[in-house]
Amino acid sequence: MSKLMQRCAEAGLKMTEQRKVILKVLEDSEDHPSVDTVCERAKSVDQSISIATVYRTLSILSELGLVLKHDFGETFARFEVTPDAAHEHHHHLIDTETGEVIEFKNEEMEHLIHKIGEQLGYDIVEHNFELFGHKIKK
Repeated sequence: MSKLMQRCAEAGLKMTEQRKVILKVLEDSEDHPSVDTVCERAKSVDQSISIATVYRTLSILSELGLVLKHDFGETFARFEVTPDAAHEHHHHLIDTETGEVIEFKNEEMEHLIHKIGEQLGYDIVEHNFELFGHKIKK
């Protein structure tokens, strides 16, 4: 059983065959797919999966905190499996020209974020950080 499927079972989510396909698509995604992309990939495995099923499944997974819904300034949302451990925490750099989403980690930035929280009298328990830019042309 995959990690995401196990997390769904622990959350009490009924596991239909269509949901299993959608979960596999999400886990296998190295990008941050849109609903349409998830549906297209799922349909290549099971033609009976509809866009409505994908929307419902992603909505439920998002409500359960198992999937993150991102707004990267496009006309559609993108999704990724919620990291289940602190070492998987990452941020995003979005290329404003191509729409490419680059994941990155930076320990100095993490330290600074927590330091700022302490200076303001807070213990930071969660944060999101997204950068938008375009490649420097040489």
